[in-house]
Amino acid sequence: MSEARLDPQRQSKAKEYARIHRRLFLVDVTIGGVYALAWLGLGWSASLKATLLTVTTDHWLLVALFGAVFGGLYYLLNLPLSYYSGFVLPQRFELSTQTRTGWIGDQVKALGISALLGGVVLEAVYALLRAAPDTWWLWAGALSLLFSVVLTNLAPVLIAPLFYKFVPLGEEHAELAQRLIRLAERAGARVRGVFKFDMSRRTRTANAALMGIGNTRRIVLGDTLIDSFTPDEIETILAHELGHHVNKDIPIGILVSTGLTLGGLYLASLALKWGAAAYGLAGPADIAALPVFALVMGAYSLITLPLSNAYSRWRERRADAYAVRATGKGEAFAAALARLGNQNLSDADPEPWVEFLFYSHPPLGKRIAVANATAKSTQPCAKN
Repeated sequence: MSEARLDPQRQSKAKEYARIHRRLFLVDVTIGGVYALAWLGLGWSASLKATLLTVTTDHWLLVALFGAVFGGLYYLLNLPLSYYSGFVLPQRFELSTQTRTGWIGDQVKALGISALLGGVVLEAVYALLRAAPDTWWLWAGALSLLFSVVLTNLAPVLIAPLFYKFVPLGEEHAELAQRLIRLAERAGARVRGVFKFDMSRRTRTANAALMGIGNTRRIVLGDTLIDSFTPDEIETILAHELGHHVNKDIPIGILVSTGLTLGGLYLASLALKWGAAAYGLAGPADIAALPVFALVMGAYSLITLPLSNAYSRWRERRADAYAVRATGKGEAFAAALARLGNQNLSDADPEPWVEFLFYSHPPLGKRIAVANATAKSTQPCAKN
């Protein structure tokens, strides 16, 4: 097998695509920060609360209505940016196959899910604030752990099917399915089967995943992956995903994420006390302080992003190493990574500062080099 190669023309487009996305990210962060500050500085938060109190004095309904207005207006303000980054830009770079109607439909579904889940979280946080104003952040951290576990378990059966159609691999791919199931068995992962989903209805990019935990765990392959990659390449990609299972990255990741969230919640508890005093609010549990909560959690997520990305890159390198060890197909893995880079327009060689700040995976160029080096080091030496 020849050594994997990245397409220079595709990589040139990938770098441009990545630069535009970074700029859009900065615009998005700026809009969010200015929006929350405006609610506090211009008195909109206190005014909205006063208006809502003429409608209801029920704490639960007050939180729901305030959250709907605060979040709904931000969604509308950010909608042009979402449309450009989520529809126009992928169309421009020939990554998207989705129609405008399809994109709007997905946005409506995503908005409904976000409103439902976000509403539940918001109500829970403010219920804890009212019940335990000094220790609410500890209880909220425990709740976030439970929420993450439940969502990881239910997402494959309740959320993902809202956006994609999942079907078992047919007879034409029976050999591939059996190969992947055997690979999962060797990794100690019990799966409910191998499923194909219709990525091509939305995108030309390719992907695979090991979704769910417990009785919902399954192997899922994008149809774009099945159509464009060899069985050996698909096997190594799935082996990488199984590496996360073997290394217990899902439960450990949930715990790490909960720990980071707990730190943000503690800072938010301090900020809410300050904000209540600074803006003349009734206390930390005053719903009018919601913009303070949003500002602190947003800033905390931004500041800790390089740390969480560094942790993620470490775990991804371990999963790569497992993929090569489990399959013994380093060259196929390198070829799969190169094909993913070309097909998905992934910048394989970003600047060091870009990798440090934004990359949750090691750059593809480094991953390909390691896979190829490992493949060469494990090849038997030729006899003289």
